[in-house]
Amino acid sequence: MVHFVGAGCGAKDLITVRGAKLLSEADVVIYAGSLVNPELLEYVRPGAELHDSARMTLEQVLAVVEAAEAAGKTTVRLHSGDPSIYGAVREQFDELDRRGVAYDVCPGVSAFCGAAASLRAEYTLPGVSQSVIITRTAGRTPMPEGEDIASFARHGATMVLFLSTGLTEKLQSELLSGGYAPQTPAAVVYKATWPDEKIFPCTVGTLHETVEKSGIRSTALIIVGGCMGPEYLRSRLYAPDFSTGFRAGEKA
Repeated sequence: MVHFVGAGCGAKDLITVRGAKLLSEADVVIYAGSLVNPELLEYVRPGAELHDSARMTLEQVLAVVEAAEAAGKTTVRLHSGDPSIYGAVREQFDELDRRGVAYDVCPGVSAFCGAAASLRAEYTLPGVSQSVIITRTAGRTPMPEGEDIASFARHGATMVLFLSTGLTEKLQSELLSGGYAPQTPAAVVYKATWPDEKIFPCTVGTLHETVEKSGIRSTALIIVGGCMGPEYLRSRLYAPDFSTGFRAGEKA
């Protein structure tokens, strides 16, 4: 059996209870060493077999899994954040299906959630944005047609960008050409929730300059949108005159 486990956004104690339990019970752990906080390996029991997938190909990962299966061992495939976001897990699922290997998925706290917590931000503020676009800048992995940054920017919604801190000159240009004003709030969050987390507030107009000065090139998210600004509307949910299935609104 293979358990795909989301390690969470960084802090050791932000893995789920289920994820920590699966780690503690595993015979074999294949972890994304370039992205997963090494403190999480403290949950692994003594004697368990460890493999750092940062130095492995898909074929090598599958070979380890197959060897574990043949020996009747349980494997945890530990991914950073939540496996469903830029986790490269679908190709693993398909190969395990072809081999008849049983697997399941334990979700994790994504870095975009960790960044919001670190920023004390609410991505979906009334009157500002009720949508969150999670995307990346085209680099060595191209974007599908219609998913360019400028097209997304036209919505004016909150945008969270993964894997983009090495391409901020291009990113800034596309954000501006798509419709974000230069003064739109932005932030770069390096290693959200890790002990060495760093936050660099900026605007869309100063994004590239901020990243260049910071020296950050990886393991960071870029957040763009008015959700980090001062203006928003109070939520109707807790307004005195708003009725819900649990509370009658007060009459004027």
